[in-house]
Amino acid sequence: MLFAPKEKGQGLVEYALILVLVAVVVIAVLLILGPLIANVFSKINSNLKQT
Repeated sequence: MLFAPKEKGQGLVEYALILVLVAVVVIAVLLILGPLIANVFSKINSNLKQT
């Protein structure tokens, strides 16, 4: 019973660390794939204007 508050706090810290890790991965993927996706939409847009 004496260790219950520490375990609860530890679980919250672990969830926070996982959330931060997921956020960093999402930001990294968006930075890498963002220009590629923008290029695809730009090509689609230019092809639609030609027709």
